[in-house]
Amino acid sequence: MSSSVYKILIVAPSWVGDMVMGQTLLKQLKTQYGNDQVLIDILVNDWAKDVAKRMPEVNDVLINPFKHGEFGLFKRSKLGLLLKKRKYDQAFVLPNSLKSAVIPFFAGISKRTGFVGEMRYGLLNDYYKLDKLALPLMIDRFCALANRGKKLINPSFPQFVTSVQRQSELQQQLGLLSGKPIVCLCPAAEYGPAKRWPASYFAALADKLQTHGYQVWLMGSNKDTEITHSIMNYATNKNSLYDLAGQTNLVDVIDLLACAKTVVSNDSGLMHIACAVNVPVVAIYGSSSPNFTPPLNNQTTILQTKIECSPCFERTCKFAHYKCLTEISIDRVFDAVIKY
Repeated sequence: MSSSVYKILIVAPSWVGDMVMGQTLLKQLKTQYGNDQVLIDILVNDWAKDVAKRMPEVNDVLINPFKHGEFGLFKRSKLGLLLKKRKYDQAFVLPNSLKSAVIPFFAGISKRTGFVGEMRYGLLNDYYKLDKLALPLMIDRFCALANRGKKLINPSFPQFVTSVQRQSELQQQLGLLSGKPIVCLCPAAEYGPAKRWPASYFAALADKLQTHGYQVWLMGSNKDTEITHSIMNYATNKNSLYDLAGQTNLVDVIDLLACAKTVVSNDSGLMHIACAVNVPVVAIYGSSSPNFTPPLNNQTTILQTKIECSPCFERTCKFAHYKCLTEISIDRVFDAVIKY
């Protein structure tokens, strides 16, 4: 790699789904500068480092040690000064928070790009005011930062590297069946219950899928075990139903989702990961909207209920009826799965 290579630091978002969608910007930068003429490092939370390593555009993964909501000005400035020796030419700050722009500033990066967000004048010196109407999608917003704040036509979808060898190892370790087609269910959504299709519905779907010859894997982290345990309790058929929540790390989940014939997911980080490993996705939307964070691949079915109060973007239903989710029937989801 020549000494004239352009060096970029990406300050990544905290949410898994946003981080996956951020790969669209990385792809655009590689196209814009030429694959061998740009070096991209990414600053991420520790839990997300393995996700970043599955992005082929990333040169080095740096750890952002700060907890959600932690400002820590002195610590951030200290980390910025440590990064100064890397001599980055430009930083792209994807979150809109004030604190996220501190590290590139103290790293002495000459061009610091992002949306104004929390009045970040000075911390950023290449900034744009976000026009939400002109840039409705999250990927539009990320890619616009590489296009002088303007919408990019047809941005590339995220695409992760997967390991066939690791897939085989994981299936053996977890005692999973071979031979039957796999449907992965992703029943969690860290944002809140207004984005979660009911556990009893997931259980009924799992029962029906098994009756039709599928094996079903429940995916999630150790934070999601309460939901997956509920599904296991509701389910009447457990012959080919596997609760994998909490038994795998995030990078394992990437490889396991890539094994699936189809993935059924709420609007969550795992939905975006499933899209990035290029498997068919049935995406269930409650309080959120596919007009903002759609599933990004060419094999997707979006299911939502057109009711007056949706999308409300709330974590919980203020009417306590959750009709945007409960009125999406099990048969409707099943029919969407079997068409792939």
